[in-house]
This record gives sequence, C-alpha cells and structure tokens, in this order.
Amino acid sequence: MTNEDRLVDIEIRIARQEDMIDTLNKTVYEQRKKIDELEALCIALARHIREIREAASERGPANEKPPHY
Repeated sequence: MTNEDRLVDIEIRIARQEDMIDTLNKTVYEQRKKIDELEALCIALARHIREIREAASERGPANEKPPHY
C-alpha cells in the first residue's frame, strides 16, 4: 500500500466519521427537543391533577352520606 493509498483511506475514514458525527448530533438534538416536550407535558399533567384534587377537596369527601340519612 503506497502512501497515497493510505492517505486516501484516511481521508475516506475521516469523511465517514464526520458524516456519522453529524448524524449523531442531529439525533441528539431531536431527542433533546422531544425530552423538552415530554417534560412540559408532564408538568402540565401534574398541574392539572393538582387542580382536580384541589377542586375535589373543596367539594368535600366523595363518600359523605347525604343530609337526608
């Protein structure tokens, strides 16, 4: 294998690695966006559940006997 062949082989490997790094960066970016969306959704759901609990506690116990008993 000549020096020129070795140099071409190294350049090809570097080009493939750069392409792989770009692909991985895009994947990580997309995953970060999805994680951010899911975190926001979890926060909204937790807030909604808290509001439902507070509204239910303001109405009183659900198993309370009606006044006519």
